[in-house]
Amino acid sequence: MNKRQEWYSYSAVEKRPMSRWPNGKRLAVYVAIGLEEYSFGEGLTENLISGTPHPDMANTAWRDYGNRVGGFRLIERLKRFGIRPTILLNTDVYETSSAITDAARQAGAEFVAHGLSNSDTLATMDPLQEDAYVRSVAARISEHEGKPPGGWSSPWLAHSETTLDHLKGAGYRYLMDLRIDDQPVWLTTSHGKLLSIPYALEINDSSTMIGRQTAAGDFSEMIIDEFDELLAASEERALVMSIVVHSFISGQPFRLKAFSRALEHISKHVDDVWFALPSEIADAVSVCPELAA
Repeated sequence: MNKRQEWYSYSAVEKRPMSRWPNGKRLAVYVAIGLEEYSFGEGLTENLISGTPHPDMANTAWRDYGNRVGGFRLIERLKRFGIRPTILLNTDVYETSSAITDAARQAGAEFVAHGLSNSDTLATMDPLQEDAYVRSVAARISEHEGKPPGGWSSPWLAHSETTLDHLKGAGYRYLMDLRIDDQPVWLTTSHGKLLSIPYALEINDSSTMIGRQTAAGDFSEMIIDEFDELLAASEERALVMSIVVHSFISGQPFRLKAFSRALEHISKHVDDVWFALPSEIADAVSVCPELAA
């Protein structure tokens, strides 16, 4: 038999019980905005133009647009549709661009730990370094928000063999990196269970519009189609839909307009949709275990 991962077990969706989110809602939808910071000339970067030599002013400026302009517009646009943002935060943003974290806080955002900088990766850290790293990110969010983050999203969605153990040991309650399922899934760690909340790998402007060069209008249609299908499927049991955007990608004006069309479509279904924060999803699962696979 082929070797398989050991962090979660198999569960067939059709074998699960009927369920509903609080207040009878069928589909929980959260919208995550990546607010990221990069180390100039060092480590990993997300680039629009490949092969640009150092000093790479063009790609740096493109990314910096997000925390100067794009992030504010995304937060305002979500507010227009009654959606509180989930912020995937590189905590270096507190030092470099504090006005954007202030705006997110005022909008009722949840801050999910997303590393110190997006030039970092857990994949190359030794266990002691990784443990100290995830704890330091939690401490910085606690300092600024008055409480530790419940959730973690890894820079570049990269992990080591011990990442889940370190996250649970440091007090994180849920991981936002994986699309295993349309319901939350319990992961196994050496310190107990860690909840995986569905995280979009494709309804994600980075992998889709930058990675695969999908047009903004096509990305908007992807969101609408994903929503319509999940809403129909949620007739049987409570599901989760995630939308992941970044301040410097979907915050660009032409993409923001297309993204707004998708938000308008989703917002017309408020009777069945719960615009939730990940912490609220995790709290609901803790009360009703049948909401998780």
